[in-house]
Amino acid sequence: MSRVRTIIMGAAGRDFHNFNTFYRDNEKYEVVAFTATQIPNIEGRKYPTVLAGKLYPNGIDIYPESELPKLIKKFDVDEVVFAYSDVPYPYVMHKAAQVNALGADFKLMGMKTTQVKSTKPVVGICAVRTGSGKSQTTRRVSKILIDLGYKVAAIRHPMPYGDLAKQRVQRFADYSDLDKHECTIEEREEYEPHIDNGVIVYAGVDYEAILREAEKEVDIVLWDGGNNDFSFYKTDLLITVADPLRPGHEMAYYPGETNIRDADVVVINKVDTAKPEDVVSVRDNVYSVNPNAIIIEGASPIFVDNPDAIRGKRVLVVEDGPTLTHGEMKFGAGYVAARRYGAREIVDPRPFAVGTIAETYKKYPNTGTILPAMGYGEQQVRDLEATIAAADVDLVVIGTPIDLTRVMKINRPSERVRYDLEEIGKPTLEDILTKKFGKHA
Repeated sequence: MSRVRTIIMGAAGRDFHNFNTFYRDNEKYEVVAFTATQIPNIEGRKYPTVLAGKLYPNGIDIYPESELPKLIKKFDVDEVVFAYSDVPYPYVMHKAAQVNALGADFKLMGMKTTQVKSTKPVVGICAVRTGSGKSQTTRRVSKILIDLGYKVAAIRHPMPYGDLAKQRVQRFADYSDLDKHECTIEEREEYEPHIDNGVIVYAGVDYEAILREAEKEVDIVLWDGGNNDFSFYKTDLLITVADPLRPGHEMAYYPGETNIRDADVVVINKVDTAKPEDVVSVRDNVYSVNPNAIIIEGASPIFVDNPDAIRGKRVLVVEDGPTLTHGEMKFGAGYVAARRYGAREIVDPRPFAVGTIAETYKKYPNTGTILPAMGYGEQQVRDLEATIAAADVDLVVIGTPIDLTRVMKINRPSERVRYDLEEIGKPTLEDILTKKFGKHA
């Protein structure tokens, strides 16, 4: 019997995980190619033999997604697996129509075939969109569990933008590990806040191998999801974060609705900055598909060391890159801080953008007057640094989860904005986690 010829469409994350858990040693299938999109410069690589397994002695080539129609014809493909996240439903169905019109099946893989079972309890934190507030929710959960006496590790959704073989299993316990693994800005934004809180972070490519390493040194595993992907692991408690600044997205983006339907707890974040009617709309949508979920309302209050430094200044606001790009947010914590603390003007960075930053604005034209902290590689970091240096401003307001001055020179005074999750009312996450796990003996 001939093997089912398969292409996996991805963005260097869910695609590799689906392959590892279902296709790698499956003799019924032949994965002839991966395609890549969303993330700059991740195509043109090869999924290496050391990860691909004995059925793929030459590894598997990774192509730009734009070549998908040609690849379907070239390899006489039987099925195409869609394996990336944070995309609107019409986008997914347009891809399905394209694939079906070329004769192949279009496939979305679910939890039964892709989730890995842990020997330790797993708390999953996912979201309905990028930029909903998942990271601060994960930090809040980790602090509560540590205070209850548990040792925890955060296993972060993959961001393997370098040498895949070297990135198979990564462990981050201090800043030197970030340098050792040559982390991008995007990786540092997710890992550094955990390290600051004394939480070990695992990440990489092979998520069953990663899990087995983490299990050796912790009592509870935290799944720190990325984009709005669903968990790679079977969860004992799933917390999904919703965003009332984008009401309705919880029912219109893949696979965010999956996370809403699967959640034990839904945190509606940012209620302090959202319209009350939008908070109600999100609550109603959650209840309509998951009436058993516990709903918590929360805020993400911002903190600035010297807010007076912002008052009256012409400022450049730098925010988390993915939140502004495929997350489609118009602003973040930096913008809120600049307005709240009396900036005279938020300067448009687009006239000063160079290189890959200018290309980002062309690809995501709705990003507007905020500078996305793109840093998927060394060149992009240098282009971001040059864009900031060229901007005619008095002050840089940094709304990213990390201090950018650690990875680049900023030739202007700067103020960093920090934010955490703060639950409003009862029950709190502490109430729920204490009831679920109790205090560690």
